[in-house]
Amino acid sequence: MRYAIVTETYPPEINGVALTVQGLEQGLRARGHEVGLVRPRQLGDGAQAQPHELLVDSLPLPRYPGLRFGLPCAGRLGAAWARDRPDAIYVATEGPLGWSALRAAKRLGIPAATGFHTRFDEYMRDYGAPFLAGTALAWMRRFHNGADATLVPTRELAEFLRSRGFEDVVRLPRAVDTQLFDPRRRSAALRRQWGLDDDGFAAIYVGRIAAEKNLELAVRAFRALQQQRPQARFVWVGDGPAREKLQREHPDFIFCGVQRGEVLAEHFASGDLFVFPSHSETFGNVTLEAMASGVPTVAFDYGAAREHLRDGLHGAAIADGDDAGFIEAAVRIGSQDALRAGMSRAGRDAISGLRPAQVAADFDALLHALAQRNPRNRNTPASQRDKPKPKPKQEVV
Repeated sequence: MRYAIVTETYPPEINGVALTVQGLEQGLRARGHEVGLVRPRQLGDGAQAQPHELLVDSLPLPRYPGLRFGLPCAGRLGAAWARDRPDAIYVATEGPLGWSALRAAKRLGIPAATGFHTRFDEYMRDYGAPFLAGTALAWMRRFHNGADATLVPTRELAEFLRSRGFEDVVRLPRAVDTQLFDPRRRSAALRRQWGLDDDGFAAIYVGRIAAEKNLELAVRAFRALQQQRPQARFVWVGDGPAREKLQREHPDFIFCGVQRGEVLAEHFASGDLFVFPSHSETFGNVTLEAMASGVPTVAFDYGAAREHLRDGLHGAAIADGDDAGFIEAAVRIGSQDALRAGMSRAGRDAISGLRPAQVAADFDALLHALAQRNPRNRNTPASQRDKPKPKPKQEVV
């Protein structure tokens, strides 16, 4: 099969959406499919794209240095897909590039799925405009209902979107690489860099350092824990617009910047308690990465925590909005070494069966089903579909 993936963000950009999309792309390739990638041109991209890539013009994303969004390009996408037609496309983001992709796919009769990766309605609250939450949700509903299916990672989110008028919502579970994220990557040398000996304690946060992550609560929870463990350190892995202020106000915190791959896994496994106070995650891949790394987690009870983290067994899943409960759980779990040791083993065991290869298989099956629903694909042998056929000029936008 020939698929196309359209996304506003992609590595080397580091965020949950970029890494999830890359994993889906690589999973399809591993299954033997041809996958085209459409993304904004990033700083550092050479003059020539990779053979499987279509790079579009882009602009910086306000308030997010290093991230860019694609400019509208429905005509260019229509021409490209008329020459080399995908059997189905996946649109991962709701920006101008995503809207262009859906318009081009509709005009060419190509089935399309979208991914619901970001709660922009929740972002309105975090950035001081809660009155726009309804508008943001309506905008996302219009976008996703323009596709043949909307893929979501949890049952909870699927139910929420259906109750808000989103159509054709399909759950595609997430997984985690348990060979990469592993308690055995715990590093005494790294912990010494943090100023910790074998008996020291490190609370850790991994993610974007930005307003929508509710980081003030993480700080309050750590300061309360520090009253029980005065030598505890708070380690921050990531970057973002709130880092400079946070670093200035808390000079005792340890900021490690963005980490990737095995180095990121080493940082995760070297922590003792993962503190994740975000209210606005669609899923929260870092929750699974912490559990795989054997690090007890304190998070709010939605997204990945609702799906996989059992309160009292793997850490704490706190009712959304219960800040006092979040702080209490961080102090209680952080101050009891034996309790954390049990949670570490249980959390690792709980997600050991999650396999990225199964996610790729499920994703493949969803796209294949959409392609087969298309009369053009259903009635045309695959060997013929794989041959590019020019479209009449009037169909190219």
